[in-house]
Amino acid sequence: MQTRTLGSRSPQVSAIGLGCMGMSEFYGAHDDAESIKVIHHALDAGLNFLDTADIYGPFTNEVLVGKAIKDRRNEVFLATKFGIVRDPNDPKKRGVNGRPEYLRAACDASLKRLGVDHIDLYYQHRVDPDTPIEETVGAMAELVRAGKVRFIGLSEPSAATIERAHKVHPITAVQSEYSLWTRDPEDGVLQTCEKLGIGFVPYSPLGRGVLTGAIKSPDDFASDDFRRDNPRFQGENFKKNLALVDKVRELANAKGCTPSQLALAWVLAQGEHIVPIPGTKRIKYLDENIGALDVVLTDKELAAIDAAFPPDAAAGERYASASMRRLLRG
Repeated sequence: MQTRTLGSRSPQVSAIGLGCMGMSEFYGAHDDAESIKVIHHALDAGLNFLDTADIYGPFTNEVLVGKAIKDRRNEVFLATKFGIVRDPNDPKKRGVNGRPEYLRAACDASLKRLGVDHIDLYYQHRVDPDTPIEETVGAMAELVRAGKVRFIGLSEPSAATIERAHKVHPITAVQSEYSLWTRDPEDGVLQTCEKLGIGFVPYSPLGRGVLTGAIKSPDDFASDDFRRDNPRFQGENFKKNLALVDKVRELANAKGCTPSQLALAWVLAQGEHIVPIPGTKRIKYLDENIGALDVVLTDKELAAIDAAFPPDAAAGERYASASMRRLLRG
C-alpha cells in the first residue's frame, strides 16, 4: 500500500482512505455484516485510514466501525467528527455546535461508541458561526493534552478560518468535498493547507458516485437515498452532468482504467498532501478504488481531463439550500 503524510506533523497513512458514512445511512440499504467485511478487507490490503462521524446514523456508524476494528485497533488511523447536531424529532433538521462544553461531551460519547481510548484525528464537522474558532480549537487542543485525541482537523472551513485555527493549535488535516465536479477548495483552501503543512482529505472524490459512470438515472437511487434531493441529480442538471461523465469515461478507456480510477488518480495528482476517502459498501469497489494508486497521469493527460471537465462545469449546487448555508459560514 502506498502511503502519504497528512501534513507535516502526523504519521503516514494509506494514500487512499475509506469513508464509512454510506455503510449506515444516506445511500440506500446497508448491511452491517457486509460492511465489516469491507473494513476488514481494507485493513488486509494495508488501507488503514478510516473515516466516520457521530452524525452518521446518527451514531450507529461509529458503533459499526468500532465493532469492525475491535481486535485490530493498532492497524487503524481512526478519524471521526463532531459538530453537526440533528434534531431528534426530525433528523433532516440540522444545527451546528462548536462550543467547548459540547465538543468535550461529544468526544467522550464517540470514544464510548467506537470502543477506543483515543481518536487519531478529530474533526470539527462544520464551523460554528456563533462560536469563535479559537474557542473551539482551544478546547480540541485540551483533548489532545488529555490523551483522548492525537490530532485535530476541520471540515469545510474557509482559508481564513484555517489560518486562525492553526495559530491556536496545529491543524493536521482539512476535509472538504473535492473531485472533478467539485473544485471549490482550489479557491485558497488547498493552497493554505500546502503552505501551512496541513493534509487535505477530499470526501466524495467520486462525485457521490456519478464519476464511476454507473449512475444513469435518478431511478437508480433507493427511495431513501439523499441524492434524490441533491440539485446535481435533478432534471436538466443531471443530464448536463451525465454528459460530463461520458467524457471521463472516454478518457478512462484511452488510459486503460475505469472512470473511478481516472477520477481518483486526478485527485491524487493534485498534491502529495492529499489523501482522498472514497466511500463504498462493496469489496469489489474498494479494490477498484485502491487500483487508482497504480494509475499515473501524465501532464498531457491531466490537461486533457481539465479540458473535458473544467472547474465549475458541474450543473447545480452540491447540496440543497440549507446545507449550502452551513458551508458558506465556514
